[in-house]
Amino acid sequence: MGTWDSGPFDNDTAADWCGDLDDADVAQRPALVRGALSRAAGEDGYPDADIACEAIAAAAIVAAQLPGGQPITSPYAPDFLRDGGRLDLPDDLAVLAVRALDRVMAADCEWRDLWQDDAAADVNPAFDTVRSLRRVLTA
Repeated sequence: MGTWDSGPFDNDTAADWCGDLDDADVAQRPALVRGALSRAAGEDGYPDADIACEAIAAAAIVAAQLPGGQPITSPYAPDFLRDGGRLDLPDDLAVLAVRALDRVMAADCEWRDLWQDDAAADVNPAFDTVRSLRRVLTA
């Protein structure tokens, strides 16, 4: 996982997934978001970091569409969503996004293991990013 920062779009996997979302037909975009969230939420084994990275990016997109959500400004996010762009998403995706984030933060997830090994015990900006997204999704 090539990672350069702790934001939801700040890794190779998320940036590639966002490129695919950008390239997709407008009508297919909600299904791509749902797919990324479902893969993480439904993972029974040890989800790899790529599944988690896509789910976190998808959750950030869902959260940005909700009241209190932060606008998407990352240069690695889908172009059509930057600076206040919108995506018409079904209401149930917020619940699915919370399930996906909970799975990503579970002790048996590669993404969590990688960030836990990389961060100081009392400071973890990646975990803080996920917690912040979860707060918006559950508000």
